[in-house]
Amino acid sequence: MITYFQAITIGLLQGVSELFPISSLGHSVIFPSLVGWNINQGNPYFLMFLVGTHLATATVLFLFFYKDWFDILKGMGRSLAQREIAQDNNYGKLGWLLVVGTIPAGIIGLLFQEKLQEAFALPKIAALFLIANGILLYFGELLRRKALKNQSINPDANLGKLSWWQAIKIGTMQIIALIPGFSRSGSTIVAGLFVGLSHEDAARFAFLLATPIIGAAALLKIPELLISVSQQGIEVAIVGALCAATSAYLSIKFLMKYFQTKTLTPFALYCVSAGIVFSFILFFRS
Repeated sequence: MITYFQAITIGLLQGVSELFPISSLGHSVIFPSLVGWNINQGNPYFLMFLVGTHLATATVLFLFFYKDWFDILKGMGRSLAQREIAQDNNYGKLGWLLVVGTIPAGIIGLLFQEKLQEAFALPKIAALFLIANGILLYFGELLRRKALKNQSINPDANLGKLSWWQAIKIGTMQIIALIPGFSRSGSTIVAGLFVGLSHEDAARFAFLLATPIIGAAALLKIPELLISVSQQGIEVAIVGALCAATSAYLSIKFLMKYFQTKTLTPFALYCVSAGIVFSFILFFRS
């Protein structure tokens, strides 16, 4: 059983690290071992607890972008009624781009998520992958600058100009986030930068893309939590979820302003530095 203090701490951490490109799953795996908490991370309850925090994060994402989602659903309905995506139906196209982008990670997640997390959900391994995540973010920024300099990408690209194939490529990058240590938002933002999106548009597309897949994955697991967990366990999970929702809201509000002018480089430096420190502590403690 997780204590209320642990639930509050992990919930706050999850809400921040899910949206910041620093890997929520990696931090959830590493942090309890780092501080010496005796939590069995392979226990079904711990996994169900994390599912609850993810559902809270997905809910916050949906509410934060509720105007976008309203227009997206309205546009998709219009396209279904007309049996085509009209040139002026930008939100309708965006909605179908999100559907297409969700398919690769959705399929792999359903087939291999548990196997991947069982194989890599070890604190020491997650710390090493956190370093790899930082390297991915750094080289993503480096290659984007080079591409802009060589004019090999369109600096005026935006969400309305994304192609179906570009949406698939961005969505496919979510797959590596199934491995603890890699960030879903980080990998998809990097992919968005590769196809020419600005940091702000890449982040917006990444957060819109993450909402249905995080929410759907959580909803599939919630019934197990309600059936197999005690009343106190459910209450602890609710506390963790509320904390995750609070920190997620503050994080998304900050990040959407941050990416108007800033880059992924500070997050890359954090991931590499933190990964090295975490690895040193975890490897030499045992």
